[in-house]
Amino acid sequence: MRLAFMGSAELAVPALQRLADDGHDIVRVYTQPPRPAGRGHKVRPTPLHAAADRLGLPVVTPTSLKGKDEQQAFAGLRLDAAVVVAYSLLLPQPILDAPRLGCINIHASLLPRWRGAAPIQRAILAGDTGTGVTIMQMEAGLDTGPMLLRRAVPITKTTTASALHDELAQLGADMVGEVLPALERGEITPTPQPAEGSTYAKKLIRDEGRLDWSWPAEFLDRRVRALNPWPGVWCMLGEERLKVLAVEPLVSTHGEAGKVLDEHFTVACGAGALRFLQVQRAGKAPLSAVDFLRGHKLGVGDRLG
Repeated sequence: MRLAFMGSAELAVPALQRLADDGHDIVRVYTQPPRPAGRGHKVRPTPLHAAADRLGLPVVTPTSLKGKDEQQAFAGLRLDAAVVVAYSLLLPQPILDAPRLGCINIHASLLPRWRGAAPIQRAILAGDTGTGVTIMQMEAGLDTGPMLLRRAVPITKTTTASALHDELAQLGADMVGEVLPALERGEITPTPQPAEGSTYAKKLIRDEGRLDWSWPAEFLDRRVRALNPWPGVWCMLGEERLKVLAVEPLVSTHGEAGKVLDEHFTVACGAGALRFLQVQRAGKAPLSAVDFLRGHKLGVGDRLG
């Protein structure tokens, strides 16, 4: 099939690779422009841009698709379909209407639950026991289009956002590899999303990573698993910000919220406690809690901010 691929984040890369491997004619890749990133604020292309370059695919980086020239150029591609994954750019109706079979979106949730920007992290934060991937036919609403294929995966009490991201990215790639030829053959009937159960996965903000020790341990554990690597989870140890990378919730251990309870770096919460497993000081490499305690004096009764 003659395709355009539209995306930016790492989530989109396996799907692009799958469609290239399947022999589709990807005539253009749309992605966000290169922007400053990392500690040195060096201008970098998006992960999808880098993947497209490796595959030798033509890339464009418009800041908007609202202009008539961009819309005419897109229509001039004479596409069978456009595949969209985590693009972060609004697709106006002329763009949605241009491909013969429309625009197909790979969304990392079981729609209509967790429409929006951060479905993977919001599912973990909410304590959901499962999520998945929905492939839908795009329309003007935010993730409201009819569904073409939907598959579920479990979320366990140890699932991290990084691991779930990678699992869903590969699942979405496998699913779109099935959907496109079936859509071409007329073997898929789009199904409207259920009227009930809609939730919105709002964009993550940096301050969500701050640990509040008055909250229950299980809730804080979900924050650590959901918000690493970005925005990252942290607390204050004296005047120093300490990044928290992995913890173990201890629901039957209790104490005054924020106080260190033992020599194993267990900290009391509003209900239960967290045992730190891996931490990172500013500008330093990640350390196990055991190694951190060897080089940092921390006593029972000390308080974390």
